[in-house]
Amino acid sequence: MSSSSGQSQFRYTQTPSKVLHLRNLPWECTEEELVELCKPFGRIVNTKCNVGANRNQAFVEFVDLNQAISMVSYFASSSEPAQVRGKSVYIQYSNRHEIVNNKSSGDIAGNVLLVTIEGVEAGDVSIDVIHLVFSAFGYVHKIATFEKAAGFQALIQFTDAETAASARNALDGRSIPRYLLPEHVDSCHLRISYSAHTDLNIKFQSHRSRDYTNPYLPVNPSAIEGTTQSVLGPDGKKVEPESNVLLASIENMQYAVTVDVLHTVFSAFGTVQKIAIFEKNGGMQALIQYPDVATASVAKESLEGHCIYDGGYCKLHMSYSRHTDLTVKAHNDRSRDYTIPFSALPPMQQPMPLPPAPGGWQNPQYTSVHVGNEYSAGAHMQPPGGQASSWDPRMQASSPNYVSGPGTIPGQAYGPPPNPPNGSAPC
Repeated sequence: MSSSSGQSQFRYTQTPSKVLHLRNLPWECTEEELVELCKPFGRIVNTKCNVGANRNQAFVEFVDLNQAISMVSYFASSSEPAQVRGKSVYIQYSNRHEIVNNKSSGDIAGNVLLVTIEGVEAGDVSIDVIHLVFSAFGYVHKIATFEKAAGFQALIQFTDAETAASARNALDGRSIPRYLLPEHVDSCHLRISYSAHTDLNIKFQSHRSRDYTNPYLPVNPSAIEGTTQSVLGPDGKKVEPESNVLLASIENMQYAVTVDVLHTVFSAFGTVQKIAIFEKNGGMQALIQYPDVATASVAKESLEGHCIYDGGYCKLHMSYSRHTDLTVKAHNDRSRDYTIPFSALPPMQQPMPLPPAPGGWQNPQYTSVHVGNEYSAGAHMQPPGGQASSWDPRMQASSPNYVSGPGTIPGQAYGPPPNPPNGSAPC
C-alpha cells in the first residue's frame, strides 16, 4: 500500500481502543456486512451502523483490545484495503471505548429487558439459570434466548416496567454468580437495556424459550434436556453425552466435501451407516451415524482438529449429536443411507462400480463411486493435480492430514485459498 493510501486510511497517533470507527461504507451498510468484515479478527460484541449525515459510517466493538489492534494492523500493512460491496473502507480507532445506546429504544423504559451475557457461549448458561437470577426481582412471564453478533442474548418479560427497571438497575454490569456457571467459564457480565417488545411470542417451551404463564404450551424435547444436570468428569469439566451419531463442523472450506469424501474419512474407524450434510450459520456441517457409541467415540477422538486436505483446508471439529438414528430420504452427494442395498435404490441413484485404485488403500465396506463424483468412498481419494497418495488409516495417528489438495477441484467454485489474517494456516 502506498504511503498516501496508508495515511488516508489510518491514524497511527491514536490511542488504541476495542471500538473501531469505519468510514466510507456503502449507504445503509448492514450489521451482517460489518460482522463479516471484522469477524476474522475476533468476536464482535456490539455494532452501531448508519452513522453520520450520509449514513456511511459505523462503529464496531470487539470483545478484546488486541483483536481491534489486530484488524487495524492487518489492513495497515495489507496491499489491499478493507472493502464492503467493492468500496474501500477506512478504519481507525474510536475515541470511545464501548458502544452504548445501540438501539434507540435502549433507554426507553419498558417491561421487557434485552440482556447480553458476555463471556459465555450459548450452551454455558441455561434458561433456568437466567430465570433464577431475574425472578429475584419479580414474576418473570417469558424468556427467549438467541445468538446475535453481540453474543448470547435473552429477552426477559416482566409484569411491568417498574419491575424490569429494578432488575436492570441491580444487575446491569454485574456477573451471574460463579456457582451457577460451568467449570470452564471464569466469569460473565450482564449488559442490560430495554427492549421495544412488550409481549414476547413464545410458541413452545424449549431449552431456548419459556412461557411461565401458559402451562398448556407444547413442550419441545429440548426443554427437558436443557434442565438436566451436566455430568462432570474426574477433572471437573462437563462431560458431553455420548452418541453413535457424530456432528462434524467443517471450517476453512476451500474444497468440495461430499458424502463420498466423508465416507472415505470416517469409514476408516468402522462401518458408516448414514451421512447427512447441511448448512448452518453459514458453515457446512454433517451428521455421521455409526452402529454403536464405541466406534463413534474412537472416530471423534481421532478426527477432532484434523484436516481433510493439506494446508489446513476443511478442518474437522467433532461433537456428539443428540440424534441416534438419522432419517435419510434422498441419496445424493449430500445424504446417503448405506444400510439400504444398492439394488433397492432408484436407478438414477445407483452407484457404478469402480476398479481398484493402484496403490490406494481399499475399504472392504464400500468400493463404489457415484455417477458424476470424482471421489470413491473407501477407495483412493484423488484431488486435482494427480500428486496425492491415498490416505492410509493405519497412518492416521502419525499424520494429521489425509490427502493433498494443491489446487481447485474440477467443476467446483472453490478457488485458491486466500492467506488468513495472521499469515499462517489454521491447522
